[in-house]
This record gives sequence, structure tokens and C-alpha cells, in this order.
Amino acid sequence: MFGSKVRVEKELLKKAENCAAAAGYASVEEFVAHVLEKEIARLDEAEFEESAVKKLQGLGYIS
Repeated sequence: MFGSKVRVEKELLKKAENCAAAAGYASVEEFVAHVLEKEIARLDEAEFEESAVKKLQGLGYIS
């Protein structure tokens, strides 16, 4: 499923394992992938909003 590996501290991995189990994920890898996808989408959305605001400012619609 994954082409590369990421190292995390043991304490963080244990927390991820606990969260994955509590939330019903099949594996910690599935949980981590889902969390990363959500965070990347959130950051992409924030970047898009910032870009849109700059464009509207450039057009004089907002100041």
C-alpha cells in the first residue's frame, strides 16, 4: 500500500495506534493515511481561500 516509510517517535506511534483502534480502523497505517488526507485537504482549502482573497483584493472588490 505504501511506497515509503515515515519515522515517528515511539510515543506518537503508540498514540496513533490507540486512536486507530478506538476509532475502528483496520490498521494504524489506514488511520495515519486518513489523518494526513484530511490535514492536506484542510491546508489546500486554506491556501485556496488565501489566493481567492488576494485576487479579490487585486480586483478592488475587497480591501
